[in-house]
Amino acid sequence: MITQTATLVIEILTEELPPLALKSLGDSFAQSVYEQLRQHHFLLANSQLSAFASPRRLACRITHVTDQSPDQEVNTKLLPAKIGLDSNGQATAPLLKKLASLGLSHIQVNQLEHVNDGKQDVLHLIHSVKGQTLQSVLSQILELAVSQLPIPKVMSYQQANGETVHFARPAQKLLVIHGQQVIATKVLGLQADRLTLGHRFLSTGVLQITSADNYELELETQGKVIASFNTRRQRIVNQLQALARQEQVIQPDTLIDEVTALVEWPVTYEGYFDQAFLSVPQECLILTMQANQKYFALTQTNGRISNRFLLVSNIETSNPSLIIHGNERVLRARLADAKFFFDQDQKHSLESRLPKLSTVIYHNKLGNQHQRNQRVVRLTEQLAQACKANVDYAKRAALLSKADLLTDMVGEFPELQGIMGEYYAKHDQEPNPVAMAIADHYRPRFAGDALPRTAEGMAVALADKLDSLVGIFGIGLIPTGDKDPFALRRHALGIIRIVIDNKLSLNIFGTLKQASTLFTNLSEFNECTQEIFNFILDRLKGYLRDLNYTSQEINAVLADRFNNASSEQLFYFDTIIDRLQAVRAFSQLPQAQSLAETNKRITNILKKIDLTQFHHQPDHSQLLTEPAEIKLLGIYQTLSTQVNAAFNQKKYQTALELVAPLNHDFDAFFNSVMVMTEDEMLRNARIHLLFKYDQLMNKVAEIARLTP
Repeated sequence: MITQTATLVIEILTEELPPLALKSLGDSFAQSVYEQLRQHHFLLANSQLSAFASPRRLACRITHVTDQSPDQEVNTKLLPAKIGLDSNGQATAPLLKKLASLGLSHIQVNQLEHVNDGKQDVLHLIHSVKGQTLQSVLSQILELAVSQLPIPKVMSYQQANGETVHFARPAQKLLVIHGQQVIATKVLGLQADRLTLGHRFLSTGVLQITSADNYELELETQGKVIASFNTRRQRIVNQLQALARQEQVIQPDTLIDEVTALVEWPVTYEGYFDQAFLSVPQECLILTMQANQKYFALTQTNGRISNRFLLVSNIETSNPSLIIHGNERVLRARLADAKFFFDQDQKHSLESRLPKLSTVIYHNKLGNQHQRNQRVVRLTEQLAQACKANVDYAKRAALLSKADLLTDMVGEFPELQGIMGEYYAKHDQEPNPVAMAIADHYRPRFAGDALPRTAEGMAVALADKLDSLVGIFGIGLIPTGDKDPFALRRHALGIIRIVIDNKLSLNIFGTLKQASTLFTNLSEFNECTQEIFNFILDRLKGYLRDLNYTSQEINAVLADRFNNASSEQLFYFDTIIDRLQAVRAFSQLPQAQSLAETNKRITNILKKIDLTQFHHQPDHSQLLTEPAEIKLLGIYQTLSTQVNAAFNQKKYQTALELVAPLNHDFDAFFNSVMVMTEDEMLRNARIHLLFKYDQLMNKVAEIARLTP
């Protein structure tokens, strides 16, 4: 049989698909079909995949697809020879059964290969498997691709013949064309043909696609449907930019993706709303436009919102006035609601709302928002000094931080919590640092978000995040896998960023301990400070990797030796970046690798010994008599003063550079001195010398971890 190679296009036409999931559905469907065709050997080296996803279709186009897969030579492992063959070399019953199960009953024993796997001889059969036709496997491929789709919510419905089908939305047509030929295929109860539907209003309806290569072009020119999600998205972006003129479009990616998933033939128009609505906080106006109507707000050069907006329609017309005026009327009603909420909310101060926080449950095991609020206030007071904040302002902000949860505006738009609190606090004539801290205590809300603007905001933000971590961990709701319903990973990263970016000298472990004491009146709470601290450390390591520090550098600075009660260095994050930079600079020195290996040797000696006695006991250094050890002792007395001074002044690179030349002196020491001598007093004196140097070398980081 002569193999034909051509482009393959597959389309499932449906009712409107869920817009928030459309792109992932389209990409998943196309990738699954492509991968399965590759695994079945229907693709060539130059086969190219194009994914399509529009509101009513999932489709893909793959170039250079053969209609017949080539014959394959297959090596099939059967049974160990001692089981498959009897003493006369004839096939046993287990071997015959195995061959029959594989459809290979015709195979003779002399056709089998003996392969030794290192333990025994195993029977293998090397045989040719005839290639398959594209038509014979395509239904199976499509069924698997459909079953693997990340559908948010599966629907069940019946086809006209009574067959029950499960899919994202009712499927209407199946198009499968290879070259110019329809491939007889079935999936979701549909038989494949070359028919599809164009735009609901701009096309004549049913289209006949002439060939797979013409699918995208014919759908666009005759059906007024831009099948490619990315092409459609880019057209929307271009139209928005063109209509924005001198103003700036507020176009979050999530909104552009959602609008792209709602239209087949995007056309952008501009509308206006009454300037009186500009008295409402612009965050409310923007969110109203985006969340309710999927409109794009515009800002002027001064950053203030314009009373002009852009909308993406699915209808192209030479007279769009009806579309524009209709959308303006709908938006006017929405903005009127927002203005009403804003005006009503301002009739009651934030402070007057505080008693009602006791009616809002935070978590059934952790009490209500009033109880949580009291904990955050107390923790804020403790954190204010480390943040160099005004204690009274910070406590006031913490007290009022959750009051806006009881406002109408936040009830309508939970995304505005904190933001509205700042507006209402200013209306209540609260001090500006208090108002700003109310908004900022939620920051950072996501990766890359801005940090709190003020010291007071930092204190309340840290208190709020620490309370969440300690409370949720304490009742056993620890994040697992990709499940993190209380956003504890985000809270941990927020703490890390605030502390590191602002160089706050804050004992994280100690603060977690303090926060835990505020939960002691709750019966189902269990203190787990170490587990929470380890959780934060894991996030810290990931954060530092994102800053392009190596695992070696990170592990050296965050070494286990610092994670104990006798050394609090690990509990402070403010110097981590400086120490990482110092370690990186130290690693470039010619002596660095040799000293790291020397330190590793010292560490290996010391880890076998109980070192607690050396922290406070006399070192008996007068017992040292060998020239090499006397020299090291003399160097230490001067060097320790210099290293400690550099370390205390946070000159970490200098501290490391001071110890860098020690490798030569230690080479001489180890070549001439027996550390583990039988004389106990002398042995302890030498161990004590190594112990002191180990502490000195590793003051900035555990340099032994810099070895390969």
